[in-house]
Amino acid sequence: MSQKTAIITGGSRGLGRDMALNLAKDGVDIIFSYNTNTTKANEVISEIEALGQKAVAFPFNANDYKSGQAFIEQATNYLKEETGSPNFDFLVNNAGTGTFNRVADTTEEQFDEMMNVHLKSVYFLTQAALPYINTGGRIINISSGLARFSLPGMSSYAIMKGAIEVFTRYLAKELGERKITANVIAPGAIATDFAGGSNKDAEKAAIISSITALGRVGEPEDVGGTVAFLCSDRAGWINGQRIEVSGGMLV
Repeated sequence: MSQKTAIITGGSRGLGRDMALNLAKDGVDIIFSYNTNTTKANEVISEIEALGQKAVAFPFNANDYKSGQAFIEQATNYLKEETGSPNFDFLVNNAGTGTFNRVADTTEEQFDEMMNVHLKSVYFLTQAALPYINTGGRIINISSGLARFSLPGMSSYAIMKGAIEVFTRYLAKELGERKITANVIAPGAIATDFAGGSNKDAEKAAIISSITALGRVGEPEDVGGTVAFLCSDRAGWINGQRIEVSGGMLV
């Protein structure tokens, strides 16, 4: 069996880090992006190498779609030097930031940032990656529970995540002839540093727990295993689907 490689955006911390570690535990080599924190990126590389897999990280600014294209170029050039082929197996579009503002207060700059980070850069990074994804590969995009339920202040972020869900279905349709699947994972509220880390706040965590069937806030390790499953042979017939990983939030 040939060695599998995954490319993950935003892999240096939070959900992306856990996705990278779960895939590495399954024997997958990892290429991931980070924004500015080289120290955190190097820590994740060391963790993956300790699991016996190869890892390398390149910078990517999700607010600039051209940066995503440059990231894919760096990743595929690295693969060609290392393995003789620029091709890889799994693409996980995870990088993102959050903004909290009600519709009445959202500025054009804030809206454009959410569009650039969560929609435009994902679209064109994926486009740049398509020629290099192996037959039978997998694309996993990250949406949010907020595309299904609505909480005040998250409109511009959630709009872009809704668009990503539509984009994913189109990828599934268009890439079927290459046996490449495309699916969406939609996390619920997760206790990470995302959007200022507010889900770690005790008061907010209590509210989230009260509206979640399993009675707690999500943790990064609740999500990474689902990504690893979708990249496994066991998930080969799952395609064009939205899988919410929220512990039953607002069911």
